[in-house]
Amino acid sequence: MAHEHKLEIFRGLLKFKSNTQKIWGVLAFLTIVTAIEVALGITKPASLTDNYFLGMKLLNWIFIILTLVKAYYIAWDFMHLRDEKSSLRRAIVWTPIFLVAYLIFILLFEADYIYNVFKDGYVKWNF
Repeated sequence: MAHEHKLEIFRGLLKFKSNTQKIWGVLAFLTIVTAIEVALGITKPASLTDNYFLGMKLLNWIFIILTLVKAYYIAWDFMHLRDEKSSLRRAIVWTPIFLVAYLIFILLFEADYIYNVFKDGYVKWNF
């Protein structure tokens, strides 16, 4: 039943000699992405916090994208999705991506509606 796992990451750009090296390579990649997130969270560059895209700060979009990248690589390498059939991989990977995009869309529109209701004074602030 046991078979060899593929020992490359980034679509074959980095190849490793053993599973241990591959685990350390993926861990290094995830550590770098997390360090970028932490550095952006601490510094909060004005260019990313003052500009908006689809009603949300660019910094928040970067956090969402980097978190999805980390989740993808954790599932892809540590949960061995790369060794599964392509139909199962697509079902597991693409379904949450579409659901998260739909959730973000709904949250942004609802938040914008509630903000406009409070801003225009249609509802009193004290509940």
